[in-house]
Amino acid sequence: MSDQRPTPDVSPIEKYKAILLAVIENRPSGTRQRLAEALGKNRSFISQIINASYPTPVPSQHIETIFSICHFAPQEREAFLEAYRAAHPGKLESIRAPRQTRRIVVELPDFGQPAMNRKVDEIIQALARNLSNLTADVLEAEADGRESEG
Repeated sequence: MSDQRPTPDVSPIEKYKAILLAVIENRPSGTRQRLAEALGKNRSFISQIINASYPTPVPSQHIETIFSICHFAPQEREAFLEAYRAAHPGKLESIRAPRQTRRIVVELPDFGQPAMNRKVDEIIQALARNLSNLTADVLEAEADGRESEG
């Protein structure tokens, strides 16, 4: 007699979240924090997008950043994308290609209070993200205008 138990049906969302969770758990400590910072989110958001019991989906615009920060292996990446496409048909095709980025260093005074330093850092990071999004939108609008002229 075989001891095979029926496996519960796993939704595509649960499948890609399980892949993401496994990848993150096999990375060095601090990966969740680095990911939260790169996405401009709190660590609680990271917990929600990797935990299958939360309905929060992984936003498609963050996938390339997640792949980069978490160093997905090619097989992990393909398995994740396959499950993501099954869970959210057409969503990946609607996002724009990732832009080239550059890093600058800004020197600020130490305010002598960790909470104040952290808040100033968050403000600077938010400003950089907003500028990046604004310029991307302007460049995309200009490109769309040129295409419609031709």
